[in-house]
Amino acid sequence: MGAFILRRSLQGVLLIFLVSLAAFSLTWLIPGDPAYAIAGIDASPEEAAAVRAKLNLDEPAIQRYGQWLGDALHGEFGTSLQTDRSVGAEIKRRLPITASIAIGAFIMALIVGTLFGIIQGAFAGRLPDKILLFIVSLGLSTPQFWLATLLITYFGVKVHLFPVLGYVSFTESPTEWLRYAFLPMVTLAVFTGAEISRQLRTGLVGVLDQDYIRAARARGVSNKSIVGRHALKNAALPTITIIGVRLGFLLAGSIVVESIFSIPGLGAYAYNAVVFRDVPIIQAVVVISAVVVVTISVLVDIAYAYLNPKVRVR
Repeated sequence: MGAFILRRSLQGVLLIFLVSLAAFSLTWLIPGDPAYAIAGIDASPEEAAAVRAKLNLDEPAIQRYGQWLGDALHGEFGTSLQTDRSVGAEIKRRLPITASIAIGAFIMALIVGTLFGIIQGAFAGRLPDKILLFIVSLGLSTPQFWLATLLITYFGVKVHLFPVLGYVSFTESPTEWLRYAFLPMVTLAVFTGAEISRQLRTGLVGVLDQDYIRAARARGVSNKSIVGRHALKNAALPTITIIGVRLGFLLAGSIVVESIFSIPGLGAYAYNAVVFRDVPIIQAVVVISAVVVVTISVLVDIAYAYLNPKVRVR
């Protein structure tokens, strides 16, 4: 087990290194003069020179990458080209906002998705399964921006049940945080919950068709006990991977939702950076997102290997 953990950890570090190299290479891949491409083709020579100085574009690439990587390891990613503020400080301020929304959405998706998956697996092919299968299919096929617009229109505009723009921190007021965060969390949770439900249903249907389950039924064991005590643990193993991957993407991929609901989190920060070609912010967000996704992926693989020893030999 120790060798597996070491191998997966080293693979994760290598992947993060490659992502950091790709993120830093953004300035190399820009055609023409990167300073003018970032500042705008109509920029004055002084503005282009300022961009060139801020990104150290006149220095050798290897030297710039080494300096940038060293600063990144200390949480420093330079200053924004648009606001001249510290990118690292902004990320530290915005990351907890994104994390609170993403974790809330994940908990919501995990509860509903697990419940739906168990019901579908236990009643496979019957009416409850067919009803929930239709709901899950809608969840998987509904675009986030359309769902967010629908929730805003009904719950925010028509019935005025939830505010639709802005954010209140949990430490300031837990009640207001929930009111402002509920619709964004629902928007993020729908697809993840549907995916968890589908995966868990598939696992349960396969496990419930095994011989040892048939033998338990022949001994008179109740269906509730069979699902809860025998089938669920084995069926949940493949679902662990889905859960871990979706948590990583929820933390790293909330750009659309944060932009629609005007939440000042990491997603909105990344969106504005792309619009204004703010390279230091884009580089920082890419690296931070990679660290989050890769770390969660490694932890999930370790948990999966602990529950399923066959994985360790791969």
